[in-house]
Amino acid sequence: MDIIVVTGQGAQLPIQAGIGLGTSLVGLLGLFLAIVTVYQMVEIVDAYEKEALTVFGEFRHLLEPGISFIPPFVSRTYAFDMRTQTLDVPRQEAITRDNSPVTADAVVYIKVMDAKKAFLEVDDYKKAVSNLAQTTLRAVLGDMELDDTLNKRQEINSKIREELDEPTDEWGIRVESVEVREVNPSKEVQQAMEQQTSAERRRRAMILEAQGERRSAVEQAEGEKQSNIVRAQGEKQSQILEAQGDAISTVLRAKSSESMGERAVIERGMETLESIGEGESTTFVLPQELTSLLGRYGRQLTNSDVQEEAGLESLDFDDETRELLGLDDIERILGQIDEAAEMDLEELEQEAEAIKAGETNDIKDADQITAEKTEKMQDGEAERAVETERE
Repeated sequence: MDIIVVTGQGAQLPIQAGIGLGTSLVGLLGLFLAIVTVYQMVEIVDAYEKEALTVFGEFRHLLEPGISFIPPFVSRTYAFDMRTQTLDVPRQEAITRDNSPVTADAVVYIKVMDAKKAFLEVDDYKKAVSNLAQTTLRAVLGDMELDDTLNKRQEINSKIREELDEPTDEWGIRVESVEVREVNPSKEVQQAMEQQTSAERRRRAMILEAQGERRSAVEQAEGEKQSNIVRAQGEKQSQILEAQGDAISTVLRAKSSESMGERAVIERGMETLESIGEGESTTFVLPQELTSLLGRYGRQLTNSDVQEEAGLESLDFDDETRELLGLDDIERILGQIDEAAEMDLEELEQEAEAIKAGETNDIKDADQITAEKTEKMQDGEAERAVETERE
């Protein structure tokens, strides 16, 4: 039996249909609440994160990577990335110790080591580290000279990292590295530095050019000195040979005159013999010297073996005369001259090649070269005297 409700306007509603509709709405609401509750209870944490859990605003613990169940509706979570993170430090302006304005920016690499401290000890650790890095960068640049800020980049990095280590440790953050990307002086300073660099390069170029000219002049003078020494040695040896030649020529002329005198005596003797032979006498007395002269003269004319032991003594040199004239030493002296010239030329070529290759910077002066050459000549004369004594 159906119950019909009559209203004032005469409309009629079925009570059973109203009850069914209400039940459906309640079921749908319960299902929605169940879904929302499960969603609020389940928390998924990524592998590179940790999350701080609070219930009614109270810190409970850290959620590890994976699925965690938390009280629904009254819990909140705060995620912390445990990987190394990069923070850009904005460009900062600073005044160096020598009152030069510079601008610099940097990059800071940080890593969350303790998520609980990073949650409880600091509001926003990234912002805090960035602001601390900015002030530290300005302070470090202000304690250095301009040249140091441009050249000692690694020192700046180390100082900034040391300054950041202590406060960030209290926040559970570790500063792994700090890298200053650019340090730029003002435009006026840059122009002055460019002019200074250009002037320095011109100065170095002028110094190198002057050194090259000086070295060239010294090498040229050294070559002329060596050439003069060799030329002087050659002239000396030439004068010695010329003097020996003059002495030999003088002795030979003397010997020739003596020989011509002997020949004249012999010829005069022959004429005398001829005149004697024309006489009627059959007995002749001849001086012994005349017979000796005739024998020597005949031997020289005919190369016969008559009186082989005799000859024109005026054509021979005795040992004392040969030693005085140095006849036996002419070939040896010539050989020594050639050898000395070859040695000097080889030494000059070796020294020239060494100077061109840059293997030596020692250039001998004239006194040293003269002393060395004199010592060599003295050693050579001593060796020749020893050889002469041995012979």
